[in-house]
Amino acid sequence: MQDSATMNPALLSGLRVLDLSIWRPGPYATSLLVALGADVLKVEPPGGDPMRHYAGLFESINAGKRSIELDLKDGDDRDRALALAMEADVLVEGFRPGVMARLGLDAATVHGAKPALVYCSISGYGQDDPRAELPGHDVNYQAWAGALTPEGGTARISPLPIADLAGGMAAAFGICAAVLGRSATGEGTYLDVSMTDVLATWTGRIGSDGGDSAGGASRSGPVPGYGIFETADGGQVALGVISEQHFWSNLCTELGLDDLAPLSFAERSARGPETQRAVTEAIAGRSRDELVAALTAVAVPVAPVLDRKGMVASAPFPPFPIRLALPEVTAAAPALDQHHGEGFPAR
Repeated sequence: MQDSATMNPALLSGLRVLDLSIWRPGPYATSLLVALGADVLKVEPPGGDPMRHYAGLFESINAGKRSIELDLKDGDDRDRALALAMEADVLVEGFRPGVMARLGLDAATVHGAKPALVYCSISGYGQDDPRAELPGHDVNYQAWAGALTPEGGTARISPLPIADLAGGMAAAFGICAAVLGRSATGEGTYLDVSMTDVLATWTGRIGSDGGDSAGGASRSGPVPGYGIFETADGGQVALGVISEQHFWSNLCTELGLDDLAPLSFAERSARGPETQRAVTEAIAGRSRDELVAALTAVAVPVAPVLDRKGMVASAPFPPFPIRLALPEVTAAAPALDQHHGEGFPAR
C-alpha cells in the first residue's frame, strides 16, 4: 500500500466539468471525476437535485463538488449555463433526449460555440433510439437489455441499480478517453451513453454454457457447486465452483461427499440436480463462518453473503473503484446553491 508521500497527483487536476445531471447516473459519473481531481460545478434545478431527498446517497455521489441553482427555462439562467459551458472542458447532462435542444443547450449548439468541449449525454435508451422519449428507470433498462433473465426463465431484479451505476461508469470512462483524445487533436467529442446499451453489451448476443452469474444454471440444469446456499445458522454462502476439478474435489472432501469427488465436470453436470442437492444438504448442516473458513483453507472459491453492514465490517474498501493512490476527497456535498455566482477559476 502506498503512503501519502508516494501518492499519485490528482490525475484530472485542472479539468473543469459542468454537471447538469440529477439523480444517480450523471452525478455518479462526475463523482468519479472528482475523485480523480476534476473541478465539478453542479448545476441544480430550482429546489435542488431530487436526490437530495435521499441524503446519504446524495452525499456519497456529490461530495467535493460545488453547487449553483439555475432555472434553465429562464433566459438569463440559460445564458449563464451557456457561459459556464464556454469555460468548461466537459459538460454532462442526463435529460430525456430532446430537452437540451429545446433549451438551446444541445451538443450541436454548444459545440458550435466551443468545438473543444467534451459533451456527454446519459439517457435510458440513447438519443436516436426509437424508445428515446420513453420514461424509464433502472429496472426498465435492465429489462430491455436482457439483464433480468439472460437465459430465460424467471426474472431477477438486482438489489443494486446496475443500469444507473454501469451507465455512470461508462460515461466517466468515455469522458476520460475523450479528454485524452482532445489533447492530441484539439477537438471535443460528443458521447451518447445509453444505460440500456451498456447493459446489453454485458448480457451479450451469445449465452455462456458455463452458467450465469445469478444462479449457476446451464442449459442442462444447475452447475453443481455454483450458486447461493443456505447454512445451518440462517446465513448464506456463495460458491463459485464451475469446471475446475481441484475446486470440486476439495469441496466434496470438506463436505464429506467423497463418492462425488472423482466426478468429472461432464459427469457431475449430467447428474446436475442430484449432485447439487447433495452439496446443498451438506452445506445446510454447517454454520456460515465456520464453513467459509474451512473451504477457504482448502482453496475453494467461497464467500459469505453479506449485507452492506457486513461488507463494511469485513474489510477496508476503497472509495474509488480502482485501487489507485489518490488524494482523499474530504469536502462534503454542497448545500443547494452554496456557490451562487461562482464559475470556474481563471487558468
